[in-house]
Amino acid sequence: MKFKNWIYTTALSAAMCFGSTQTSDAQVAAERYFRANGTPHNPKVQVSWNRYHTNKALLEIMRDMVAKHPDLVKLESIGKSYQNNDIWVLTVTDFKAGKAEDKPAMWIDGNIHSNEIQGTEFTLYTAWYLMEMYGELEFITELLKDKTFYFAPTINPDAHDYFMTGPNNGNTPRSGMMVFDNNGDGEFGEDPMDDLDGDGNITQMIRKSPTGNFIKDPMDPRKLIRVGIDEKGEYEMIGQEGLDRDGDGRVNSDGIGYYDPNRDWGWNWQPDYVQSGALRYPFSVPENRAVVDFVMKRPNIAAAQSYHNYGGMILRGPGAEEDLGTYNSSDVRIYDAIAKKGEEFMPGYRYLVVYKDLYSVFGGQLDWFYGGRGIFTYSNELMTSYLYFHKNAGRGNQDEQMDVDKYLTFGDAFVKWKEYEHPQFGTVEIGGFKKNFGRLHPGFLLEQDAHRNAAFSILHAYHTPKLSVMDVKEVDLGGGLKEITATIYNERLIPTHSSQDLKYKIERPDYVTISGAKVVTGFIVENEDFNRVTEQKVNPEKISVANITGMGAVKVRWIVTGGGNYSITVDSAKGGKASWKK
Repeated sequence: MKFKNWIYTTALSAAMCFGSTQTSDAQVAAERYFRANGTPHNPKVQVSWNRYHTNKALLEIMRDMVAKHPDLVKLESIGKSYQNNDIWVLTVTDFKAGKAEDKPAMWIDGNIHSNEIQGTEFTLYTAWYLMEMYGELEFITELLKDKTFYFAPTINPDAHDYFMTGPNNGNTPRSGMMVFDNNGDGEFGEDPMDDLDGDGNITQMIRKSPTGNFIKDPMDPRKLIRVGIDEKGEYEMIGQEGLDRDGDGRVNSDGIGYYDPNRDWGWNWQPDYVQSGALRYPFSVPENRAVVDFVMKRPNIAAAQSYHNYGGMILRGPGAEEDLGTYNSSDVRIYDAIAKKGEEFMPGYRYLVVYKDLYSVFGGQLDWFYGGRGIFTYSNELMTSYLYFHKNAGRGNQDEQMDVDKYLTFGDAFVKWKEYEHPQFGTVEIGGFKKNFGRLHPGFLLEQDAHRNAAFSILHAYHTPKLSVMDVKEVDLGGGLKEITATIYNERLIPTHSSQDLKYKIERPDYVTISGAKVVTGFIVENEDFNRVTEQKVNPEKISVANITGMGAVKVRWIVTGGGNYSITVDSAKGGKASWKK
């Protein structure tokens, strides 16, 4: 009996060893993991969403996506940056269910400002989530059959990596990598950031002073406290860590930039003396020019999302009050419906209007997308301190930030004060919050907020037009003539043409065509009950429809001869295609 048991055990071990190559991924996942709701259980592309990826890592992930999901994703460079880096775009859709350009599409980008790197992660997370959940969730599967997504994880690749690897604080740089004379002394870039202690972070400098206004908190030496107006302090604040290299009395006064890529867009653009950061003329930033060229060639883009930081905001235009008339009330109702739903599942995020609730922006990206192309567009300001302790302490609250460092990151967010012999200021102390804290999500919040923002973009994409041909009716008129009436229904909130699109005739009309019957005349039915119609006398077989409203319908009618077996097709630039066959 022992011998038989030994044979059985040996055979089982061999089977486990040599048969392991035949074990499916699903079996391995079932043995090792228990499924978490709403998350890819055993993704083909393995990514850790609790950290930030360099350009090199981003490209590796995107190429892996193409290799693992060839029927769902394509990767292309849409142009070059100022430093000749590629600007990569992923096209994600079910290619077996139709061409990408024939479906309503959504554009999603991140990182137009170089220090806003979680926009890159959120954009790529959304692409990853869609392709990994295809085939697992019916909703996502149907979405990719119906829609196309264009993802540009970073539209500022030069400064994306420079923010990570170069000497910066949490607010620098916001521009790309072009160098200008920022301090007006006639020289370009002669006083850049100086990382005196070599830790990659530009923090703060303090020094002891008999006339100082600050002391270190006896209970928490990280924290500086301003003394009362009638009290004597021990320290004075000098400012940003660095040197005055050009002798103008200012530290770090002429580094990378400073221009603002989000003031460069050709809608309500204003020159630099009106809108700081506007640079030379609209679309003078090469990265933006590449995006514009891509979007202009894809009239199927009906929705857009741009990711920024900071503040927990869902923003829509207009950027400036002068542009208030651009946003028609019927379109604003759609903006409101989507954004207010987003507020419900994005804790700490508020739906705001840029000019009214934030500040004036001329030449902003979201205004060009809507004003120039008629595309329903939001800009989300990612990260809010509410995510830390679910309190509304407000941005930059020192006490809250110190508590985050103490209780949630365990000292990883703050550079402790240490002495440094400064050639201009003497003995100083350098310290303060790191560049990856404050505006950026800590790792433990990154994936959660990425998913919530992805859900918002998915909701937006879902409500791009979905057209169907329904309620086709025939009436025999006698004498070989037949009346055919069809209803073209839009099952989603967003119309095939926004009000701005209709106002400036940005895109062509929608076409409803009948084939397989000889058309005598064609009509748009204004009121079926009272038989009010508008005749189209030229090319009546192809009815031109100005717009199909969200959750609305258009009726068309033909008088035909023949028509035993005919078909009706709809072709809309932003609404995609639909068909019906007898």
